[in-house]
Amino acid sequence: MTVLDERPSATPLDFLSLEITSRCQLTCPSQCYANAGPTRDHGAMTAEDWHRLIDEAVALGTSTVQFIGGEPTLHPQFAALVEHALRVGLNVRVHSNLYKVRAEHWKIFEDPRVRVATTYHSDVAAEHDAITGREGSHAATRASITEAVRRGVNLRVAIIDHGNGQRAEEARAEMMSLGVTASVDTVRAVGRAAGGLLPSPSSLCGRCADGKAAILPDGRVAPCEIGRFLAAGDVREMSLASVLASPEWQQARASVPARTSADPCGPDCAPSDDSSGGGGSCGPMG
Repeated sequence: MTVLDERPSATPLDFLSLEITSRCQLTCPSQCYANAGPTRDHGAMTAEDWHRLIDEAVALGTSTVQFIGGEPTLHPQFAALVEHALRVGLNVRVHSNLYKVRAEHWKIFEDPRVRVATTYHSDVAAEHDAITGREGSHAATRASITEAVRRGVNLRVAIIDHGNGQRAEEARAEMMSLGVTASVDTVRAVGRAAGGLLPSPSSLCGRCADGKAAILPDGRVAPCEIGRFLAAGDVREMSLASVLASPEWQQARASVPARTSADPCGPDCAPSDDSSGGGGSCGPMG
């Protein structure tokens, strides 16, 4: 039976996530939805492609772009792309693991038009490092979080809870004690977290493609960075506006189970926008 999607066929594109690389210093063997890692590349999109996408986003009424990966700061054009987005009037969000932060990137993070998000997994170093797949990542990321607070960076932290007794709430309490807004989210069964199984739309929050989209490193367009398995269209071959108006995109939107709750939900999935300090209202639908 065909289920009709009764949501508006064309919603304003307020938030656009740009996944500019699949390269990352970490491997996150049981978590990474993008299958990123140290041996991955920056994908088929060129710097010119990304610059064009930023301009197209402005034309479509986008207010915020997110730079994500992989680790977006590893892309050789990261700073230039952020500067271009700011120059054309966009707000910028950077999702970084904060494993290593260059001096020039601290200057970007300190800009009041830039928000930074990161993930932190445990107040115990060994548990955090096991999740990221890199020894020493806990100390490096925590030191960067502390430095971000000192510099007045607009920072949010998500603790991704894998269950099995993970010290997620303790990690959140630690972040809050440092003065950082932190929330706990449940790991989504996408990418490596799917354990080899096919991902399901029930893993999504239900508001993917609702005023937002994500561009993957190969140019495909997804309802959000987590919903990459529903990607449709290619911005290397056609404009973003054309992709969003295509039947393929409408089918991708229809594949996302509509969220019936009227609870507030931020555009960026994780960290969840939760002003009360809990886990937010945008967990998986399933």
